[in-house]
Amino acid sequence: LYKAAVDHMLEAIAAASGIARKGLVLALLTRLKQICNHPAQFLRESGPLPRRSGKLTRLTEMLEETLAESDRALIFTQYQAMGTLLQKHLGKVLGTDVLYLHGQTPRQERDRMVEQFQAGGDGGPRLFVLSLKAGGTGLNLTAATQVFHFDRWWNPAVEDQATDRAYRIGQTRRVQVYKLVCAGTVEDKIDLMIRSKKELATSIIGAGESWVTELNNDQLRELFSLSQGSLVDEDGS
Repeated sequence: LYKAAVDHMLEAIAAASGIARKGLVLALLTRLKQICNHPAQFLRESGPLPRRSGKLTRLTEMLEETLAESDRALIFTQYQAMGTLLQKHLGKVLGTDVLYLHGQTPRQERDRMVEQFQAGGDGGPRLFVLSLKAGGTGLNLTAATQVFHFDRWWNPAVEDQATDRAYRIGQTRRVQVYKLVCAGTVEDKIDLMIRSKKELATSIIGAGESWVTELNNDQLRELFSLSQGSLVDEDGS
């Protein structure tokens, strides 16, 4: 699915120019990020979710450990549709209540969810899914000791601001932060650029995702194409 999206859109991008080309590049980036999250998000399906996304499988495994240790976790995504899928999947598979705050959540309901999460106790919700924009500022969620960024917003300041929900005044425990990426994909390649502090990283940090539209066609193919060895069968071979 990822490769098909790349091949189809790069052909259209090569034939376009100006604003139309920039729009196609950003559209492809969005599609690939959604596919990396889960094919169901890109295809607008409600399920099934298990065994179709390595990222979701790994998140589920890590959250199982979180619950086993009686810890609490925040899970950030920039996509409301993905947040809905995460809430339903995690609640069903892990057998626990999962809160979800997004841009359309009424203020009164938001305050109630925050109070529930912060209250603690064995019976309260220990997993909180939040949209990056709606839940990334203004909330005190120090009950969390783990923060997961399910998909990446390529501006470290935005991600750090969201992470700080668990680092507010009153936090006395160590907070672990995890940023999930799909190996060999555009997510992995941009993450490596930022972490290796290459020259391009400065543009990424300062311009969000618009820098991608300035790349030529060969550079786009290099960035978007799957790296060799990144595909595995369901049995891991």
